[in-house]
Amino acid sequence: MKIQRCKGMRDLSPAEMTVFRLVEGISRDTCAGWGYQEVRTPTIEHLHLFTSAGTLTPGMLGKVYSFLDWDGWSGERVVLRPDSTIPVARLYTESLQGKGLARLFYATNIFIFEEAGEKTRERWQCGAELIGAGSAMADTELIALSLEVLKKLGLKGVELRLSHAGLIKALLGKLGLSPEEQSRMFDRILDGDAEALAQVSRESPEVGNILKPFLSLKGQSPGFLRNQRALLARSMPEVRPHLDDFLQAVALLDELGVKYQINIASGAGFEYYTGMIFQLFIGKEKVGGGGRYDALIPSMGGGDVPASGFALYLDRLISLVSPETFAGSAAEKVLVRVKSADAMKEAFKAAENLRGAGYVAELDLDGQKTDARWMLEVRSEAPKFALIDNVKSKRVRYKTFNEVLKQLEGEGGDKDSPA
Repeated sequence: MKIQRCKGMRDLSPAEMTVFRLVEGISRDTCAGWGYQEVRTPTIEHLHLFTSAGTLTPGMLGKVYSFLDWDGWSGERVVLRPDSTIPVARLYTESLQGKGLARLFYATNIFIFEEAGEKTRERWQCGAELIGAGSAMADTELIALSLEVLKKLGLKGVELRLSHAGLIKALLGKLGLSPEEQSRMFDRILDGDAEALAQVSRESPEVGNILKPFLSLKGQSPGFLRNQRALLARSMPEVRPHLDDFLQAVALLDELGVKYQINIASGAGFEYYTGMIFQLFIGKEKVGGGGRYDALIPSMGGGDVPASGFALYLDRLISLVSPETFAGSAAEKVLVRVKSADAMKEAFKAAENLRGAGYVAELDLDGQKTDARWMLEVRSEAPKFALIDNVKSKRVRYKTFNEVLKQLEGEGGDKDSPA
């Protein structure tokens, strides 16, 4: 019987892995250029890390892979991490607290169970977390950083959508709902559930009339937010701080010339967000997102430490990035062919030296086909080396490897003969 991969899991071919590493590498280099440091967290974490107050929504908790980690006669329930931000927050509270501002980045996989198995259950993300800064400038830094990564990947038509969790939660707080009911309503609104808005309007026409224009707001309209701040100053003073926070970030984006759309009801799916939420789309494909989560570190016993972050979805990006855009940066390949049995050691040494000089050196096995422009034939007798240019159909013979290297670098003399 032919064995197949598990449902919802994905293999990555050599061509896909080339793009995967390209995306990962550009994300890593860009984050490092902004002063971020790389971290890695375990694949397995305690379940209670994700059930504590202010972490994942009930809907997401229902999709985790959980099992008992047995220890003697007892065991503790653990999970394959369903989220990348929460483990980094745990790492901070456990190891980095009190060491100042933490700029951290990662490339990691997360696991989300989808019952039908039609969606990928293992997902890869490149992300960054900024822990210890609670300003609009910090939010703007993360947005600018994520956009720079996408720009360096050669992606165009990126759409930035903005929302604000604190603003929605403050408005919902006027309904008199229990914390659990507010949480469910918040999740439905962020998921774009139109019936949730209708329910708010029925239960509290006053709040519904205020909430409706916010949730139907789409487009670049900071002026609308400023007008609402003036209108709500007396009737809902608790909303104003969140509007001010939102407007500060929007003003900075305007100053930087960053285009965006304000879409309060755009979905996010994370209960821990408390402030600015942003999402990144290319066409209809969501390729990343993030936001502020000032209550997450405190909920883990880490003190009153503000934080925000984002993740880019590697699985989706590898289908959008064109490797041809970066073809010029790939190392040139040389096929090394052994022409006599007693030249084997010389051939391996030549291949080692080629790799040391920055080339990809493949050993020819039984006359394999290759897409390499260059072929280096190695003999035991002088001249030991023959360099063949498969594009120009020319052959160059040399006595030493250094002469071969000079020819590859375009510094050799004209010693060509037909191949």
